[in-house]
Amino acid sequence: MTGPVLPAASTHLPETRRSRLIAIALICGAVLFFALLDTSAKWLSAYMDPVQIVFARYAGSMVLVLMLLNPWSRPGVLRTQRPVLQGVRSLLLLGSTMLNFVAVKYLQLAETVSIMFASPLLVALVAGPMLGEWPGPRRLAAIAVGFIGVLVITRPGFGGLHPAAILSVFGCICYSFYALATRQLAAFDPPETTMVYSGVAGTVAMLPLIPFFWSMPQTPVVWAILLGTGLIGGFGHWLLILAHRLAPATVLAPFIYSQIIWMIALGWFVFGQFPDGWTFAGATIVIASGLYLLYRERVRKVPETAARMD
Repeated sequence: MTGPVLPAASTHLPETRRSRLIAIALICGAVLFFALLDTSAKWLSAYMDPVQIVFARYAGSMVLVLMLLNPWSRPGVLRTQRPVLQGVRSLLLLGSTMLNFVAVKYLQLAETVSIMFASPLLVALVAGPMLGEWPGPRRLAAIAVGFIGVLVITRPGFGGLHPAAILSVFGCICYSFYALATRQLAAFDPPETTMVYSGVAGTVAMLPLIPFFWSMPQTPVVWAILLGTGLIGGFGHWLLILAHRLAPATVLAPFIYSQIIWMIALGWFVFGQFPDGWTFAGATIVIASGLYLLYRERVRKVPETAARMD
């Protein structure tokens, strides 16, 4: 009886590998677009208020998303089983974006993304009381070490980063709760619905503020980059969704950290900035802690998978 099973397995495994390789390529492309988005926001902050940049990012993304996902092409895409949670999640993402765009005006790109890399640590810590996913002693130790890495980057009280670093920390907190809300919504709404609500809610929330912060872009280049922020952000999130359709999050998560490479390269190429040794050391600690958490998550799920195969 084992004869017929082996060919099926041998044909299935190459297809799985191919899907995962495509997913890894997509996730690497997504973080490249996110790095370009932060670079654009930092460059534009010399010409306009971050509030205007955030609005352009959400409005442009909303237009792009609604061209692909709308009630006519995807009937029922606006139907949600958790409207309040959708709204809260969208506002958390908006808050994270706003705080990050203000912080990146004063900080180096590598510094802001290094702090944001602490979000998986905070998610693992808060998932206990919120989702009942309590971390064990090894994971708690990794979380503690990771937060030490954030302190190494920010160096509070030691004349380290610009005070805007605290905005990155709060942005990281918002993003962590956004990730938890996204995880909860995955059980009720498809990702397309969640993506539509993110763009629409963010744009609507920003509309009342725009008259107070709007300044007319003075050159075609500024106009082009401002309008491009929405397309870059929307396309990056679309690649993210496609990647998670083809491979589990545990496979893709390590490649998200490749964003630090793009941020360092773009920070040096566009702004002539290169992170100092403290940032490198702190980022290494944070990334290592995140990867260890991912490893523990895989180890925890192996017995469950083996039991199902038996």
